[in-house]
Amino acid sequence: MLNFNKCSYIILLLLIAVSVNAQQSGTPISLKQLLNKVDQSAPTLITDSSAISIRQAQAVETRNNWLPNLKLNYQADIGTNNNVTGPYFGFGIIPSDSRGVRPVSNTTAVSANVGVAALDWELYNFGAYGAQNKVAQSDIRVEQSNFAQSKYQIEAYTISNYLRLLSLQDYLTIQYRNIQRNREILRSISSLTKSGVRPGVYTSIANAELSKARLNYIELNNQLQQIQFQLSAISGLPYQNIVADSTLESQLTNLPTQQFTIDTANHPLINYYQSIYQNSRQREDLVKKQYNPKILLEGAAWGRGSSVDANDHFNSLSTGWGFDRDNYLVGLGVSYNLFDLRRKQLKLRTQRTVTDYARNKLEEQKTLLAANANQANAEMQTARLRLQEIPNQLKAANDGYRQKLSLYKSGLSDIIELDAALNILYRAETDYAQAKYDYNNALFGQAVSQNQVGVILNLLK
Repeated sequence: MLNFNKCSYIILLLLIAVSVNAQQSGTPISLKQLLNKVDQSAPTLITDSSAISIRQAQAVETRNNWLPNLKLNYQADIGTNNNVTGPYFGFGIIPSDSRGVRPVSNTTAVSANVGVAALDWELYNFGAYGAQNKVAQSDIRVEQSNFAQSKYQIEAYTISNYLRLLSLQDYLTIQYRNIQRNREILRSISSLTKSGVRPGVYTSIANAELSKARLNYIELNNQLQQIQFQLSAISGLPYQNIVADSTLESQLTNLPTQQFTIDTANHPLINYYQSIYQNSRQREDLVKKQYNPKILLEGAAWGRGSSVDANDHFNSLSTGWGFDRDNYLVGLGVSYNLFDLRRKQLKLRTQRTVTDYARNKLEEQKTLLAANANQANAEMQTARLRLQEIPNQLKAANDGYRQKLSLYKSGLSDIIELDAALNILYRAETDYAQAKYDYNNALFGQAVSQNQVGVILNLLK
């Protein structure tokens, strides 16, 4: 049983060593490379890009609203021509009979045919066509701004996860070193226990600490894989290939201090809400113009034939085919609904309310961005000071652990003091890793909030 436990222990350590080595020796992907892959493969961006194409197609459709209606109609009929006079409102399909009233009823069958070419063109509507086209172009700009906003947000999401992945890789390395130190302590205790210098309970304490360190490593490795899965989903890369470049930390630390200002002219979030506001303004103009009078050009040409002649003789049905009479009609008309004045007022009032809401959202976003920028600047200052101080803690903790380990091996210290020194060193190393993560996160948080990520990326190798 003892040999089995030893074998299991050795296998676990080998797996941990292989995992750490894979993290360190695997071909890392730089932040720039990952962002490029995300731009090409992120499902959200592909969907938003398709939405732009839809709006562009709708704009082409809107530009062709000015086209006239030119309808060609033809029909051949057989029926009676037995009319009476009197007015009526048309409903459904009312059969037409052009003959006046006859003295007596006559239900003899008559053949007839008619062909009509009719033109109906809203020739001019006092700017309504132009307003429709402006709204359609504004809709395209809204979708383009939404695409840019999605790209901005997924870029921030990618950077955040990449920095977290880099931090977890550091934690795994620290945890591996912690396991190695616990192994070293366990070997020393086992040797001293066998010689009778130390009590056997020390071995149990050391084994418990080693087991805890291994469990922490397993949990950290699980967290790292979850981040890899998330980055894989938006980049299209196999999750095993997503290894953060460990040189990024030193590059970011050595960058000159950046003084960022909010890029309000090109900020994706501001532009998105600005485009919505402008779109609502364009729709106000459309409401004003869509109820304007309409100048209509109407035209028609038609031919008719019938088996009833001019003397009211009912001839053979075969004489009713073909056109006996040809006519045309051209007219220019004006159409305006007086009650559209009220409809226009009501709809314009509603649209102005929408515009006010869009303007308030725009101002709200500007305020939030300014607040986020101030918060990011404050976090950056704190993170820089913490990163400058933390090496002192790490050096002191490392020296203290080495001294305690030496004293323990000499029999001048107990396991409790040694474990305390080891925990202090472990905490100092994790604090240092956390300080580096906080600094990197604050730096990019500052850049993201002010739309200056490109400035940092251009400074990186």
